[in-house]
Amino acid sequence: MNDNNATRLSRLTAILTQLQTKRLLTAPDLANKFGVSIRTIYRDIRALEQAGVPILTEEGKGYTLMEGYKIPPVMFSESQANALILAEQLVLKNKDASFIRDYTEAIDKIKAVLRQSEKDKANLLADRTRFEQNISRERNSNNISQLQHALTNFRLVKVSYTNEQNETTHRMIEPFALVSTNENWLLIAWCRLRKTFRYFRPDRIGKLEIMQEKFTPHKMTLQEYFDKYY
Repeated sequence: MNDNNATRLSRLTAILTQLQTKRLLTAPDLANKFGVSIRTIYRDIRALEQAGVPILTEEGKGYTLMEGYKIPPVMFSESQANALILAEQLVLKNKDASFIRDYTEAIDKIKAVLRQSEKDKANLLADRTRFEQNISRERNSNNISQLQHALTNFRLVKVSYTNEQNETTHRMIEPFALVSTNENWLLIAWCRLRKTFRYFRPDRIGKLEIMQEKFTPHKMTLQEYFDKYY
């Protein structure tokens, strides 16, 4: 295989990976990302289609994969696997039990698709990497996964919340963002009780219930939120 063919194969694989992780991709964005012409991206998309990948074109928006289409796992390089193992150790410092559980299960699935040689190296690296002795650190919350689900599905959340003065109130909140700070999490949410955005510490949330009711998404990015409120 010559260099040009190898480069194209690598790019096709990368485009396939992008299609798995993003809802829509545009030809200009892909061309910019891979440093090629838009015409080249058109040819790449056609090549993937001819290979049996069901890519749909949304007129004026971009490319997307057919709903429900499953692509075999993409193999990770050794350096990519090592980066994920390093991230795992950082995650283990976090104090939310649900986040630890879900990330650890995801890492196990990632390890499952590694070649045996890379798997052995990844397991060795995991055994030899530590950020403090944090495995048995006390977990003081267990709701990050639920909050993530509510945030991405625009579901209203009912919580009982205890503030620093040990006062408990019942709130209906619209999750907007999760921010990690000092090894813990802060939830930014629109509080219907206070009628403004507020920070909530997950470890201060008592009872939590995800409601069937959906809220209207807040039309701003996290950076726009910081620019507006801070």
